[in-house]
Amino acid sequence: MTTDFDTLTQCLTDNEMVVDGAEIHGMMCGMLCGGMALSEQHWMVVLQDTMNQGEPLAEPVVKQLQTLFNQTCQQLVDGQYGLQLILPDDSQPINDRGLGLINWVQGFMAGFGLYQQKLSNCSDEVREALEDFSDIARMEEPMTDDEESEQALLEVMEYVRISALLCFNELGQSLLEDQQDSPSVH
Repeated sequence: MTTDFDTLTQCLTDNEMVVDGAEIHGMMCGMLCGGMALSEQHWMVVLQDTMNQGEPLAEPVVKQLQTLFNQTCQQLVDGQYGLQLILPDDSQPINDRGLGLINWVQGFMAGFGLYQQKLSNCSDEVREALEDFSDIARMEEPMTDDEESEQALLEVMEYVRISALLCFNELGQSLLEDQQDSPSVH
C-alpha cells in the first residue's frame, strides 16, 4: 500500500495535527537525506516533537507514518531515482500544489538541519541545492493557472525530487552501513 497526500493529510487532520502530508514527508526525507540511519527508530519521536508539539501521535497517524517511512526508505535506496514526493495531485489547483511543494521543502530543510549541521562537509552541488531549497521555501507569489506556470511548477518539483536524491546519495546512510555498526575485532 502506498501513501498519498490526500489520505495522509486527512489522517493528520482527523487527529488534530496542524501539518499536511507534504510537510511531514518533507521532514522525513530531510532527516534521511541529511544522514539519519535508515534503521534508526527515533524518527517517530522527532516527528512527534516537531510536528505535534511533543504530544503522542494517535495510532492511525503512527500506522500511516510507518508505512510512509518504509515506502520512502525503499524509494531512496532502490537506485532507480524512484522517490515520489507526497504532494497534492495534478487535479488540484496550481496554487495548492505550489503550496504543497513549499511545505515539503520547508519540512525537508527542517529535517535535514537536524542531522546535518556542517554544510562544509557537503559538496558544492548539495550546498547549491539547499540554497535553492531555501529560496523555494520563501516563495509567496500566487501562480497563474496557465500552461507556462504549470510547466514551471513541474520543473521545480522535479528539481526538488532530484536534489533530495542527490543529498541522500551523498549524505544518507545505506542499509549496509547500518549493519556495520557492530564493533569489529582487530
